[in-house]
Amino acid sequence: MTKLSFPFTEEKIRALKVGEEVLISGVMFTGRDAVHKYLHDGGALPPEVKLRDGIIYHCGPVMMKQDDGSWKCTAAGPTTSIREEPYQWQIIRDFGVRGVIGKGGMGERTLAACREYGCVYLHAVGGAAQVLADCVKQVRNVYMMKEFGAPEAIWELEIVDFPAVVTIDAHGNSLHKEILARSQAELAKRL
Repeated sequence: MTKLSFPFTEEKIRALKVGEEVLISGVMFTGRDAVHKYLHDGGALPPEVKLRDGIIYHCGPVMMKQDDGSWKCTAAGPTTSIREEPYQWQIIRDFGVRGVIGKGGMGERTLAACREYGCVYLHAVGGAAQVLADCVKQVRNVYMMKEFGAPEAIWELEIVDFPAVVTIDAHGNSLHKEILARSQAELAKRL
């Protein structure tokens, strides 16, 4: 298990390999469909949202407002990432993102952007939303809540030992492609 902590430099990211398990600590931002399309279409981030050398998490967390006005994360499971495929490569390129966390994998354009710009795609376990929420030690802020609503807003999360697996590395390797090829080969043997 590799410990990966902020700042997520290109050197640290390029050292990761497909299949490697990581525990991530530091700050990450959530971003789903609305944020990706907004940025792809030329929208500007709030100045406090620093994606350069950062991680974007495909997640619509469940948050509870506390009596003191702060937020507590109660569920933080990944959402299906392939919906971001039309936009993700550009977000990686334009904003210097070093890691993308989600589930289900990404396509060829994201794979190429990871290789070219030094980024990895990390798979978080679906169905473990409450376990992953325990890794969120502080909800530092929320941005664009009014524009996009709570699930699609950009949440700034401080995390400790958030578990994930590298399934696309910065060298053009994809665990998703490897598994598909092996599965197709096995299927061909049985037909």
